[in-house]
Amino acid sequence: MSAQFQYWSALLLILLSACQSPRESGTPPPTGMVFVPGGETAADATLEAFFMDQHTVTTAEFGRFVAATGYKPQSERFGDGAVFDAKTGQWSLVKGADFQRPFGPDAPAAQPNHPVTQVSWHDAVAYATWAKKRLPTQAEWDWAAHNGEISDDLYAWGNDREENGAYRANFWQGSFPYVNTVADGFAYHSPVGQFGKNRLGLSDMGGNVWQWTTDWKNVAVTDSTGEKLQCGGSYLCDPAVCHGFKIGNTAASTPESSLCHVGFRCVQSVQ
Repeated sequence: MSAQFQYWSALLLILLSACQSPRESGTPPPTGMVFVPGGETAADATLEAFFMDQHTVTTAEFGRFVAATGYKPQSERFGDGAVFDAKTGQWSLVKGADFQRPFGPDAPAAQPNHPVTQVSWHDAVAYATWAKKRLPTQAEWDWAAHNGEISDDLYAWGNDREENGAYRANFWQGSFPYVNTVADGFAYHSPVGQFGKNRLGLSDMGGNVWQWTTDWKNVAVTDSTGEKLQCGGSYLCDPAVCHGFKIGNTAASTPESSLCHVGFRCVQSVQ
């Protein structure tokens, strides 16, 4: 085989590789992310391929961002955060509640491997920008939950809430807001990845904590009076009241809101 033939063969392989997607070429996604293929959704929207964080951003990861940048989350600027009291069944603003103490200064500290909460939409965007990522759209989030394909599955893992007697997600068992049997083992949020992954390799695409997206609840409202959509449900979702962990169901809050059951994960466009 001539040296010239070898040269042109190698060049052709390089050019072909450059035209392939990460999945086709075998190029690994960024650390901690998974590849989500593009495609046409059930709503006839065409999505480009993207990378998504394998799990929601943790307390430890957000803490590193704060330490590196000196960023002050909005809950600290306002001096409080929204907390649900399971004893009274009521929400209230608790002074001193922040991402390190999401239920207030007198409650236990957040665990480093749990999803960060008490972070506003603005806080999530600040973190994503620092990490050279972005927040997902609702369409991207739902597409990833459906494993990058058109599917009739109710949840990211299938159609059943339990498998072999074990729950597939962290949500409310009992009768919200007063009776929580904690049959899934967690009264509040759980460690990321505790309940397994979908086929793409994404964990907590249902239950645990709601996740911020870029979309407005009302597309005609794009100022401080509007609300940003959240996907995925949380540990407070009773299927009979708030079936938030069913794909396609959403919640919404104003961009400056910090809550004990809302976190986020990031995505990154495939170049």
